[in-house]
Amino acid sequence: MDAVSLTHGVLTLIWLAAVGATIFALIHAVRQRSDAFTAVDKLTKPIWLTILGVALAFLVLAETAIGLLGLAAVVATGVYLADVRPKVDEVQRGPRW
Repeated sequence: MDAVSLTHGVLTLIWLAAVGATIFALIHAVRQRSDAFTAVDKLTKPIWLTILGVALAFLVLAETAIGLLGLAAVVATGVYLADVRPKVDEVQRGPRW
């Protein structure tokens, strides 16, 4: 196995992980109540659906997570999964105690 095919394989795995995470985030956003987003002082549900939909389109059309559009898509997905999702889940579920 040469370095080029190894690099291609690694980049393909990164791309698949990025697409999977974006699809997961998009499905999660679709399933949430609209008022939960504004209750935690985040952007509205339609805005997040648009951001995540565009991110998925960037990843699918670019066919790579490397590059400006791919990086923007990964950052948008990461922000949703790390910041928005936990707060939206918490406000709908209530306190854990």
